[in-house]
Amino acid sequence: MKDLNTNSLDVKTVLVVDDAPENLMLMSDLLEDHYRVKLAKDGKTALTIANSIDKPDLILLDIMMPGMDGYEVCLRLKRDKSTSAIPVIFLTAKSDPESEAYGLDIGAVDYIVKPISPPIVLARIKAQLQIKVANDFLLDRGAFLEQEVIRRSVEVSAIHELSIIAISSLSGSQSFETGRHLCCTQYFIKALAERIKFHPRFVGFLSDYNINRLFWAAPLHDIGMLAIPSEILLKGFDKLLTGEEYELIKTHTTLGFNAILRSEKALNIKGDLLSIAKEVILCHHERMDGSGYPNGLVGDEIPISARLMAVSDVYDALVGERIYRESIPHEKAVKNIIADKGYLFDPDVVDAFLDIQDEFREIKQRFKGM
Repeated sequence: MKDLNTNSLDVKTVLVVDDAPENLMLMSDLLEDHYRVKLAKDGKTALTIANSIDKPDLILLDIMMPGMDGYEVCLRLKRDKSTSAIPVIFLTAKSDPESEAYGLDIGAVDYIVKPISPPIVLARIKAQLQIKVANDFLLDRGAFLEQEVIRRSVEVSAIHELSIIAISSLSGSQSFETGRHLCCTQYFIKALAERIKFHPRFVGFLSDYNINRLFWAAPLHDIGMLAIPSEILLKGFDKLLTGEEYELIKTHTTLGFNAILRSEKALNIKGDLLSIAKEVILCHHERMDGSGYPNGLVGDEIPISARLMAVSDVYDALVGERIYRESIPHEKAVKNIIADKGYLFDPDVVDAFLDIQDEFREIKQRFKGM
């Protein structure tokens, strides 16, 4: 007998399943110089061994056994994810073509008819184990590559989100309240999107993926403000601003949009990665009746992302404190938004806002302590 090092990781394990003790002994004598050998006298024992921690690398399986026959054992092995990759070779006295065809059809990799030829059996076992080694390598490599893709995707996503947070913080650095505004609108727009995502007008756009993109794009909506002189921003709006200053403030939409375009070109970013961010930045001051800026878009010409941003942005601007005015109560802010339903704001978005207005109030309250 050859000296088989049973501690070697390279030595494969073969499970022999047969109800006849003499057949088990015959196969054990044939295989033990080449492989670790495990024996099972019935299908139930075979399945227990196959599902153990130390799984066999290959199974030699008789067909005609009492109770659970070999066909049933093979079917159960192939249905179980933990054992489906173990190659099965039928080793049987059933020599008719129909039995062989059925055995191969249910998942066996080979079919050997008794009485056996020892050299042929050894050669066919060796061939199937070599195939299994190659398949295991490909499966392991595929699993590794899949995990690597996931890891790198998470890294890219984290870098993307971190960049947005950093840039958003810069755009809010001139005002503590502006910083809170950026955070609040991020959660407002997500809440609105979740509420309205099954509406027929929005269901095609508001997938979970796009809602996540909205969440991370929202803080960028005022990024163009970085290009506006701080003395104007701190001065305020409406009556405190001259006409020329107000027109300059309005350019923050196009300034921010163009900044993203330049970044895309510089980094060779293609596809729609930043498409929602660009929509929100450029169009969050567009209004349903065409009175908004910068392009005077009307109704559904305004991107859905920007329509959601418009309500989120205005609500927070109303209930938040500003240098040039005090905040107004939640109830009054809601009335103001209702008054502009269909004129400035998408009516369906306003309805969704009204449904979850308490959630808006809670979000605002949560960020008051920042």
